[in-house]
Amino acid sequence: MACQVILEFRIKDGCHDELKAQFRQFLPDTRAFDGCISIYLVQDQTDPTQMLIIEMWDSKDKYEKYLEWRSEQGDMSLLETMWESPSWRFLDFWGV
Repeated sequence: MACQVILEFRIKDGCHDELKAQFRQFLPDTRAFDGCISIYLVQDQTDPTQMLIIEMWDSKDKYEKYLEWRSEQGDMSLLETMWESPSWRFLDFWGV
């Protein structure tokens, strides 16, 4: 069953442009990763430091394999220098 993933975080001061550039580099590999159905990033209109990454994956297991791969590459450590308070939500479709 497909899994909706929502990652919410705040961009650290002075990191907006660097983080945006980093995501431009990351997203082609993310979209090509086994199990990724879709991914897009949205920014809060009132507070541009607040971001959401909205993703659809074949399963939570495949998303966790993707996160493990990103961690092994050192990418998560890099992101931690530019964002704060990341919070993940894993959602199932309710069927209505």
